[in-house]
Amino acid sequence: MDSGFPVVFALYPRITQLDFTGPFEVFARLPGARCISASVSGGTVEGSGGLTFANVARLADIAECALLCVPGGFGTVAAMEDPLYLSELRRLATQARYITSVCTGSLLLAAAGLLDGKRAACHWAWRDSLAVLGAIPDPARVVRDGNVITGGGVTAGIDMALTVLAEIAGADYAQTVQLTIEYAPEPPFDCGRPELARPEIVAAAQKRLDAMRAERDAAVRRARDALRALSPSSGVRRSCSR
Repeated sequence: MDSGFPVVFALYPRITQLDFTGPFEVFARLPGARCISASVSGGTVEGSGGLTFANVARLADIAECALLCVPGGFGTVAAMEDPLYLSELRRLATQARYITSVCTGSLLLAAAGLLDGKRAACHWAWRDSLAVLGAIPDPARVVRDGNVITGGGVTAGIDMALTVLAEIAGADYAQTVQLTIEYAPEPPFDCGRPELARPEIVAAAQKRLDAMRAERDAAVRRARDALRALSPSSGVRRSCSR
């Protein structure tokens, strides 16, 4: 590819910044990589927490995509009902060698019709929604099904990106990058997954997330209905295996 290896991050308002910046840090070190941040409108994208990303390209202007990466975030609910955003995901996915996501980004891939019958990871509190959209929820931190490689919640994006890097550039190179960024997590608490945390900690986290459950579940059902309404000629790629 004359333009190198285009890595397209499909952004939208209220992304979780680490879902984006974690994989970006890894993929930017891929030899020949050309990392492109893009959204429907381009310009500026504000993530949750107020961190702003400037000089963002328009998705419609992206002609080449070797690797598509879709981050998650609290803006997932709105993004899964944005037909322009989902249409761009479908278009870019048709040419991508790898289709990837972090956290609830897998719900957006599913809402675009790209995970039908495929195993995928997601944030633990949203994972059940994958089944509504035709995907197969998988609790693993990184899940591969064909050329689709998905990561679990937030920090799993680094693991996902290193997995893809090893696939492209080899395990030794991926390990060199891991060492270079000193990715050697030693969390102060062993509670990063629901099955590891004390019940009261799980309940507290779930209570915070339940505040948007009704809105999320309604959006997922509408996205499911929209998928069902698509005709075979709509361009939805029902299988992404290569």
